[in-house]
Formats: sequence, C-alpha cells, structure tokens
Amino acid sequence: MDTVMIKDNAGPQTEIASLDDLYRETERLEVTPGWVGRDRPIFWKEPRTDFVPTQWRYRQVRDALASAGTLIDVALAERRNLILRNPFPGNNFATVRTLVCAYQMILPGEVAPSHRHSAHALRVILDAKGSYSVVNGEKTPMASGDIILTPGGHWHGHGHEGAEPAYWLDGLDIPLVHLMEPMFFEEYPDKYEKIASVAADSRFRFCRDAILAGLDTAKSDPEEGHGPRITLEAPDMPTMGLTVERLGSGQRTRRQRSTANRIFVVMEGSGETKVGEETFAWQKGDTVAIPTWAPFSHQSTSDSQLFCMSDEPLMRAFKYYRSEFV
Repeated sequence: MDTVMIKDNAGPQTEIASLDDLYRETERLEVTPGWVGRDRPIFWKEPRTDFVPTQWRYRQVRDALASAGTLIDVALAERRNLILRNPFPGNNFATVRTLVCAYQMILPGEVAPSHRHSAHALRVILDAKGSYSVVNGEKTPMASGDIILTPGGHWHGHGHEGAEPAYWLDGLDIPLVHLMEPMFFEEYPDKYEKIASVAADSRFRFCRDAILAGLDTAKSDPEEGHGPRITLEAPDMPTMGLTVERLGSGQRTRRQRSTANRIFVVMEGSGETKVGEETFAWQKGDTVAIPTWAPFSHQSTSDSQLFCMSDEPLMRAFKYYRSEFV
C-alpha cells in the first residue's frame, strides 16, 4: 500500500499507511468518514421518530391542577401548569418534535406576572369565565371556547376576575426554538405589564362565537380528510398551523398521514381517534398527539369540534411537506 503524506502546518507530518491510521487521523481532525456505519444513519427510507402517539385526559389533569391550586402560588411559579410530555425515554418535556402543550389553571383573584420569549404561544380556553389576557398592553377576555395568541417577542400575562378557577391548554413551539437555538426569555421589568387598552375584538383573540360562525359557513372536504374546517390566520406565528374543524355525530374522516406533527384538542363533543394501531377515545378537553408520518383518522360519537395545532406551515416552507391517504 502506498504511503500518503499529509502536511500539517501546526505540527510534524502525519503518516497514514492503513485504514486504522486514517481513522485515528479523522478523530484528531474532528471529522467523520461518510462511508462508515452508524447506530443512527444519516439517511433513511421514510420519516421515523422517537415520539409516540399519546393521549392526555383533561379531567384527570384538571384534578391534579385543582390540587396544585392549594400548593403552588403563581407569584412563586409564574405559571401553574402541567406539561404534556411525550412518554419516550430521555424526553424532558416536548409533546411532539417541534411543539409542546400544557394544561394551565388560574384561581380567582390571581394575576400572573408578564414575560416574553422567542417561542410563539397560544391558549385554547377550556373552562373560563372572567379571566383575561394582556398581550403587549392590550387586555382581552379569555372565555370558554376562545383561542388566544401570544406571538413570540410579545409581552404577555393573564389574570382572573371571575368566581371559579379557569382552565386552558397552552401550545408553544419551544422544542423548535431549542432545536434552532434562538431562545430569549425576559421577565417584565415591573413584574406586571400595565394595561394600555381594553378590547373584546383583538387580533390576539379568536372568540368562540366567531369560530362557530366560521364553521357554520365552512364547506366539507370533498376528499373527507377532515370535517368542515376553518384556518385561524396567525401571521405573527408562522411556524404553527391553527385550524378548527367540526365533525357531525357519527362522522368519520379518511385515514391519512403526513410529515407534519399534529396535536388535536377536543373543544366540544366525544369520539375517538385511531393512530396506527392505537385507538384513543376522547371527550371535551382531551388532547391527542400525532407524530410525523403516523396514520390517523377521527370518528365522532356526538357533534364535535376539534382544534389542531401543527407544524405544517414549517414543513411547507422548507419543502418537506408530504401527505397521503392510507
């Protein structure tokens, strides 16, 4: 075998006379040969993920949050929430690869401190009367059936002027921010952001009545991939796709899969979602996570309304999106 001499200006010449010599040299140079086998290959035939299809039952988590109400003060923890961690080994908090959700509760009379962060966020209000959100100084109501936006970089906090505890589901793209690493987080200098205006109609709020009115005029999907559906436009949050669909009692959607990660939240009704070989029976407030390329379908057992947050816009923007009926 011929000997190859590599000139290294930082030291003596290195002699590479065998593959073992070559591999030692690649380690020294902090490079890795593209031809070697790996425990986790660089390419594979189709999407695969460590994340698993999972369901969280609202009533069970709500009971835990009710107990937390006597133990955790928002002045201490800022947010009284329970994060929906996908149950695979080594996962710390993410619900799907790019998104995380949490159920949150606030007690009457409480005010949560304001902060801002890089991650885009939203709230699906499940049970609330008299609670409110403050986003960039604008105070808006948070009532059952509403969806509230808090785009990245916007100051936001919330409070409760009602008589009963308020519950909602938070959704954020924190796992994506961690992956890309542009995370910033800042607490409001005076702890509580001052209210500059009060508005029932706001670009940060999709109220229940407007959502229902939109569904009343929404057309059915001719391919039966979903029920009549509206898109909640959120140009300040381009990493997330936000939709609400309506399923009539007994309606079934076609089995499908896509490269997008999806999280469904039951706003009304009951039914089941089949993901792969698993079937999740759901009712109001429950959450179902569907990782990339997992085949799924819905079937309602009563008139139902499903909110979905996904990373489909991200997949489309990067030309990674693919979908099919299966």
